[in-house]
Amino acid sequence: MSDYITRFAPSPTGRLHLGHALSAFNVWAAAAEAGGEVRLRIEDIDQTRCKAEFEAGILEDLAWLGLSWTGAIRRQSDHFPEYSAVLDTLRDKGLIYRCFRTRREIASSLPAGADPDEAGFVSRPLSPNEEAGRLAHNAPFAWRLSLVAARSALAGGWSGLCYIEETPSGRARISADPAPFGDVVLARKDTPASYHLACCHDDALQGITHVVRGEDLRAVTAIHALLQALMGWPQPVYRFHPLLLGADGKKLSKRNADKSLAAYRAEGMTPADIRAMTAPA
Repeated sequence: MSDYITRFAPSPTGRLHLGHALSAFNVWAAAAEAGGEVRLRIEDIDQTRCKAEFEAGILEDLAWLGLSWTGAIRRQSDHFPEYSAVLDTLRDKGLIYRCFRTRREIASSLPAGADPDEAGFVSRPLSPNEEAGRLAHNAPFAWRLSLVAARSALAGGWSGLCYIEETPSGRARISADPAPFGDVVLARKDTPASYHLACCHDDALQGITHVVRGEDLRAVTAIHALLQALMGWPQPVYRFHPLLLGADGKKLSKRNADKSLAAYRAEGMTPADIRAMTAPA
């Protein structure tokens, strides 16, 4: 087995666009530079938005770009019981609690535009009687990671929490502070795992030694460092690449209907053209 194993982990909620291509090129280039391997993971936890046809499109686009991977494709939707087991472990340790406040209720207490899931929201568990009453009425809830309990569970609190970043000049030890994110959601009543939980679990399970990700995910790496420490999972080395921005200065995204690789291909563009379009200025 290679000493360098990284992964490309798209969500099949739409066709790949230039931003995905940029990320994929960075992932495969890093692996090639190190003589390593790339694993492909389909992050399809969101069964409402994820579609089989989009997964097929991802495979088609990667093949067109000339990118291949080692091992079987891991689909997160095939592994819901594994994520539930992680939640059970965290619950047994007293690190998570059911939060019955809705996104709208939380958003109303936050600055305009803030994400209710990752904007510093901190709550408390209900009493057993209160919780039983809510559950009896089939109330929706989210499993949140208690920052207070998590900090107490770590020997040095946040002071010793860190991750290793790989930069052009070498490796650096980066302090990780998850406090600004508050009590993050790790699952919901009808959703077995959040991105954070499933991503960290799968990195550990798949033996991922290096994670190559965009700058937009730098901040949430603090959450991942925390989960890795709490669960005793090995921590990958992280590398962050610049993002590809649209004319409005915002990150390209499927949600904003940015042009897909399939559309460029239909216009006669080649993989070499895509590489040129995603190359650093």
